[in-house]
Amino acid sequence: MNEFQGQALSWAVKDGTVELALHREPCNELGSIALEEADRFVDSLAKLGREAHALIIFSSLRAGFSAGADLRELYHLLQTSERDAFLKGVRARVERAHRVINAIDAAPLTTIAAVHGVVFGGGFELALGCDLIIADKTARFCFPELRLGLIPGWGGIPRLKRDLGNAIIRDLLLTGRSLGAAKVQQAGLISQVVAEGEALRAARATAVQLRKFDPYTAAMAKRFIKPIPYEELQREIDIFCELFSRPAVEAGLRQFVDRVDAQPYLS
Repeated sequence: MNEFQGQALSWAVKDGTVELALHREPCNELGSIALEEADRFVDSLAKLGREAHALIIFSSLRAGFSAGADLRELYHLLQTSERDAFLKGVRARVERAHRVINAIDAAPLTTIAAVHGVVFGGGFELALGCDLIIADKTARFCFPELRLGLIPGWGGIPRLKRDLGNAIIRDLLLTGRSLGAAKVQQAGLISQVVAEGEALRAARATAVQLRKFDPYTAAMAKRFIKPIPYEELQREIDIFCELFSRPAVEAGLRQFVDRVDAQPYLS
């Protein structure tokens, strides 16, 4: 389907670009509903790709792009499930998240994350699956998993190892833009930093620029400069699930859930 309206995310093809909007309050926590709808999205991605040349992922919420995995939901499942069943469920959830982000990573479309505010944990990992990250000046990037006794589990470490310092090269090759020396010198993960509230507009302008190029050539260039580290990603899943069985994780989740802050992920 080329259009979908869900509880956690929605998508539509607009002017040759697939726009995937995250909109689950309070800050796009990625729980079972979001992952189910994201699964549905990647199942539709091949068809959507025949109608579009680019994909933009953004949040329509003021709080930010995404606070990451839904820790409250995970803690509730931990408290109400038999332990072995819970741990099997954790692995299934992590593998599902990897399937989604890997599909976005490997898509022949040029993919753009337009981010602002909170870009934490699984939300950061979702952005890392995209070819370009365009951030407004309010964006804050963080992997808070160590506070829970964990490592990032949705592909963050292998993709950071792959991408750090390569974003500018990708921007140059996939968009055809001419960048000044100062911009190239930054050589970080973000291809553009824009004014507050301007990330989506900038992403749409970039998508218009992409129309100038042959989509097959762009897809081949992407495949060449952006290999997917599947073996390391699988190893990350194994380490994450091994760590999740430790008592420290339950204690970390309980501490998170017991906080009274409106946004405990910022603490």
